[in-house]
Amino acid sequence: MENSKDLQGAPSFPRSVREGGDFDFSAQEQSKPKSPPVLPTKRRGEVAEAAFLHKAASLGFSVSKPWGESDRYDFILDSGDHCWRVQVKSAHSSALHGYSFRACGNVPSRRYTPRDIDFLVGYVVPDNVWYVLPIALFSAITAVKVFPSSKRRMSRYELYREAWHYFGEPRIASAVTEDK
Repeated sequence: MENSKDLQGAPSFPRSVREGGDFDFSAQEQSKPKSPPVLPTKRRGEVAEAAFLHKAASLGFSVSKPWGESDRYDFILDSGDHCWRVQVKSAHSSALHGYSFRACGNVPSRRYTPRDIDFLVGYVVPDNVWYVLPIALFSAITAVKVFPSSKRRMSRYELYREAWHYFGEPRIASAVTEDK
């Protein structure tokens, strides 16, 4: 099928479409879909943070994002009774069907401590699975490895899978109207 270029060099419709003929869209639909582009690490982290914001808000929590990037935590999650400092990590590719979450930032020797954060929340992107990991878990270890899609290998950290209850029950804003 022939394509022509318009005056600025951008492709235009094929001649058959320009002249009122039919265009065979089925030929285009049969082409192999393109795989999504591989995002840079920083962008993958931003996407995971957006997913966390959506997940936590949809569960009824209030979520705040601190200004700038000077703090060791990414979000403040408010359950109504308590505010928690949360660091979000994401895993996109596995090694032997497992995903690792490290309790440090870009500098491995500078681990997160209870002075920095209350929870590390790990997001396994390919499986859309969340792990809510208390920072106390990392007092003697630097990383955890999980196997969310494995039928044979289980992680000792599976009890933290989707463990949003650690944050407490969110108090819904509409409950305030009970006083009226």
